[in-house]
Amino acid sequence: MRTPEDELATLSEEGLLRSLRRMESGQLIDANSDGRKVINFSSNDYLGLSRDEALVNAACEATRRHGAGSGASRLISGTLPPHHALEEKIAEWKGTQAALSFANGYATAIGVLGAFLTKGDVVILDKLCHASLIDGARQSGATLRVYPHNDLNKLEDLLGHYRERLPGSSRLIIVTESIFSMDGDRAPLPEIINLAEQHHALLLLDEAHAVGILGSGGQGLAEELGIQDRVTFQMGTLGKAIGSGGGYVAASRSWIDLLLNKARPFIYSTAPPPAQAAASLCGIEVITSSRGEALRNRLWSNISRLAELLGKKPISAIMPVILGTNQAALNASLALLETGYLVPAIRFPTVPRGSARLRITLSAEHTAESIEGLHTNLLKSP
Repeated sequence: MRTPEDELATLSEEGLLRSLRRMESGQLIDANSDGRKVINFSSNDYLGLSRDEALVNAACEATRRHGAGSGASRLISGTLPPHHALEEKIAEWKGTQAALSFANGYATAIGVLGAFLTKGDVVILDKLCHASLIDGARQSGATLRVYPHNDLNKLEDLLGHYRERLPGSSRLIIVTESIFSMDGDRAPLPEIINLAEQHHALLLLDEAHAVGILGSGGQGLAEELGIQDRVTFQMGTLGKAIGSGGGYVAASRSWIDLLLNKARPFIYSTAPPPAQAAASLCGIEVITSSRGEALRNRLWSNISRLAELLGKKPISAIMPVILGTNQAALNASLALLETGYLVPAIRFPTVPRGSARLRITLSAEHTAESIEGLHTNLLKSP
């Protein structure tokens, strides 16, 4: 029987061994990591809201009023006023009849796909979808098909193939991200929606890395393109640009009611703490305000600045530097750390083999000097 030591040794030999990094200063841009002062280019806290005074105060007030924990699952006695207020705000923000929140983004993906899919249904995913979406599709029992990243021709072929063969009661769902988490590129969303409508398919759109950043009120890519009302399921996270924690799905009332009754991570988990829900609500309120617009403008100024330095198009707050091998990515990350820049090495299975990379994420809180310093030291790294 293989031992854990054997498996750990193999991971180490392949450059895939991981360990936890201690962040002493939360998600501050000027951070302290494992006792070292660094400028943080690794966080998904794109607008710097995780330590915002308004969010912290909202979390503290909810804790004083409702306690530190929810005490039970949402369907037992764990649903508290902050949960209701958050979901009403999300539905209003996303332009839907209803919304449901979850403890985290992973639970959201597992819950949604597990609730809406079963044996006899078909789910078609973009190859670069997040692991949570892949796991949710696999666990649902539905037939799973994957199309090459943003390949509309293959997507159309798969939709046509299964629409002709599926009985009328079966569901056909397309799953994609709007901004892909490791490449930072965008889905061809209008074309995907057109195909979904043409083939009578449902669409689950994960806006995790677009909410707060794109759209007139930070709603995401679909709103920016004016097609938010054509997306069946709008999924996202509350733990990135919104600055708190959790995940959500926004959709019609009937879909949300079905989700509430069938999503196992929702039904069988203790509700998220009221502080988390209150901070999330406050984060959305900031994002939709004039201050949120100002933060987005600062973020996009930083995105444009680094994109120009790297010779890239300013598409999102995620900018990968592909290095290929695990060791090359690890060496470059370590070299940057030695000069005071925290940029993680991303390796298989998070990205495909042979595409190990540095993943740079930008925040509204970065300065021009820190961005230029990163670029200068990036050029020096091995």
